[in-house]
Amino acid sequence: MATSFSFDVVSDFEHQELVNAIDQTRREITSRYDLKDTGTELVLDAESITIKTNSEFTLTSVHDVMQSKAIKRNLSLKIFDYGKIESASGDRVVQIIKLRKGIEQDLAKKISKLIRDSFPKVQASIQGDSLRVISKSKDELQSVMQLVKTQDFPTALQFNNYR
Repeated sequence: MATSFSFDVVSDFEHQELVNAIDQTRREITSRYDLKDTGTELVLDAESITIKTNSEFTLTSVHDVMQSKAIKRNLSLKIFDYGKIESASGDRVVQIIKLRKGIEQDLAKKISKLIRDSFPKVQASIQGDSLRVISKSKDELQSVMQLVKTQDFPTALQFNNYR
């Protein structure tokens, strides 16, 4: 039996679920009366979503549709990092939405400090874009999970590799 237990704190999302949410958003845009003739384009890349449409009002409506589809597919809205709205040719607007994946170094340090301050016997180490939490007690690890869940971080966090 292992003498210590661990889990990883990561920030990730299911890419296929995002693809499905974007496809459903495109379908709703083409069928909805107020969005049908706007010429709205949604382009999903590996690390971003680009929205091109005819006005900021339409862009807001597209955001609402996309967010509702993402929520229905169990995707956190914290994965979307909205860029600034830019003007494009022909009175159109463009917005690039970056997709957040991985925990940034500053946030990882903040989470690690929170864990160390609250649970002195628990070790938290930063490993790339994730955080490994190690303890000799499973109960302490579950308490750490509850503590991290109660905090409001700017990134969606998940727990995996619980051993």
